[in-house]
Amino acid sequence: MAGSRIGNRLATIRARTTAAACAAVAVALLLTAVAVLAVMSSSLEGNVVNTARARAEELALLEQKTRLPSVLPDSGEKGAVIQVVDERGNTLAASAQVIVGARLSSLRPGLGRTLSHTRTTLPITGDQQGDPFRVLAFGAQTPRGPITVYVGVSLDQVHENVLAVRQILLVMLPALLGVVGFTSWFVVGRALRPVDEITRQVADIRAGDLGRRVAQPPVDDEIGRLAHGMNLMLDRLESATERQRRFVGDASHELQSPLAASLADLEVALAHPGSTPWPDVAAGLVADNRRMTALVGDLLFLARSDDDALVPVRRPVDVDDIVRTEVSRLLARVTVGVDVSGVAPVEVHANPDQIVRVVRNLLENAAGHARSAVVVGLARDGVDAMLEVS
Repeated sequence: MAGSRIGNRLATIRARTTAAACAAVAVALLLTAVAVLAVMSSSLEGNVVNTARARAEELALLEQKTRLPSVLPDSGEKGAVIQVVDERGNTLAASAQVIVGARLSSLRPGLGRTLSHTRTTLPITGDQQGDPFRVLAFGAQTPRGPITVYVGVSLDQVHENVLAVRQILLVMLPALLGVVGFTSWFVVGRALRPVDEITRQVADIRAGDLGRRVAQPPVDDEIGRLAHGMNLMLDRLESATERQRRFVGDASHELQSPLAASLADLEVALAHPGSTPWPDVAAGLVADNRRMTALVGDLLFLARSDDDALVPVRRPVDVDDIVRTEVSRLLARVTVGVDVSGVAPVEVHANPDQIVRVVRNLLENAAGHARSAVVVGLARDGVDAMLEVS
């Protein structure tokens, strides 16, 4: 159960956003650290090479002016080892720690040129034995012939400096990543807090309380648009619920009368089966069923209209033709007379099915309440048609 809760919490937008931010920053910091260490190492080694080159050129210049002593004094640069050889490879001068008869390097640059490489060990004695060295070879011409000056500078200090910076980065980068993670978690959580509040408010709304709305922030941002969209949805739900209630009420009211009449006729007929005119009862039931069928059609039409499911179809309609057709249909079922002398030719742009439904409902309602006759009048009223049923 606890594992499930932790998994659900880690699957939230807040956790995913924080993880993505931390991952992106971690990659950026890692690349930056690698670049810093590479540039730093290259720069320090470049300084070592420049120092060695300057020392080699200085020694070559001294050898051109005067003979160097066979044992060179300490140069003052920490970790520098020097050896001067002639063109046959004989050592003319060297630092005291260079092993006699050994060569610091096999590089043979041309006159006035320099070559360099890195060696893990040098043939020397002392504390620096086993340290990595950067060895530079410089070729020069002297009165006694060509010489090669080798200057080896220990890279141990360079490596120590790079290692120190690496250790600092190993401490700083996780700390920076933690700050980024905490900041992302806090900022995203604060930004999503209104979403949680909207969710809570929507969850509290029940079917009988659709008039409530969620609080909408004053700022028109993503959260504000979400709240506005939620309120629009609640408006539609409230309207649909109200239409549904109205539809149920209309259906109950409209169907109650024909159902009650049919039930009463059947109960009376069953109570007196011998004296009941069954053809008349059947005819009454057929009429009631036709009326209920028409009512169901009207209610379905109303439901579709309330749900905005009707596609408006408008075309020229001869209203007088519809009136005469519906009057003829009505006269086939009722005994009252219908006066259509006041019906004038009128054409309007409308949905013909809706016009038929309106005329039929008015005529049937009038015929059901008329004592002697129904009078129908139709005239033009501007661009509209005026229909009167008395």
